[in-house]
Amino acid sequence: MITNFNFRVVWEYMPLFMQGLRNTFLISLVSLILALAVGIIACGCRLSRWKLLRGLAIAYIESIRSTPLLVQIYFFYFGLPTLGLRVPELETGIIALMLNSGAYIAEIVRAGITSVSSGQIEAGISSGLSYFQRMRFIILPQALGVTVPPLLGQAIVLVKDSALLSLISVMELTRCGQELTSERFMPAEGFLTVAVLYLCIYYCLKPLAGWAQKKLIFREAY
Repeated sequence: MITNFNFRVVWEYMPLFMQGLRNTFLISLVSLILALAVGIIACGCRLSRWKLLRGLAIAYIESIRSTPLLVQIYFFYFGLPTLGLRVPELETGIIALMLNSGAYIAEIVRAGITSVSSGQIEAGISSGLSYFQRMRFIILPQALGVTVPPLLGQAIVLVKDSALLSLISVMELTRCGQELTSERFMPAEGFLTVAVLYLCIYYCLKPLAGWAQKKLIFREAY
């Protein structure tokens, strides 16, 4: 196979692939930041004592996690215009990725928060710490250290899921592979290059997560 692989064509299309790589990175970064915000808010509502907020959070999380991302993308892409909301393809894709990943992040953060022992929380209450002080000094430092590995996994899933945006004509990495395939009829060159570039993104995220886990993990003083 490697003897028939046309590196010249890949090099010719490399500017297009670099554009797709940049777009994939930006889409994934913006979607991940927004998903973190949505996930933290949904987690707070999920743990709230108010039944209305808790019910809304549960409905959001369960509805997103029980339906495929592709269906959600098509719903926003074709459904919003029928409601009179004209949203460009790029923004539609970011909204879909944000809401999808936000539901999973909410459960990841909730698992991290609930993993903190109740004794430490009670100690914070007896020390006179407010709710936000307990979250800042006791709960979140430990929860973040626990949740970094699954959050990395979710970030990688988000990057890979961004490939589905090619189906609504967003010019990201997979779409560039489709362009090469449709113009030159060379699927091996197109999609193997795409796979290698996705692999590069993964190996850029992996050391970043390791560094973040060392910085954020809670260490008990002896």
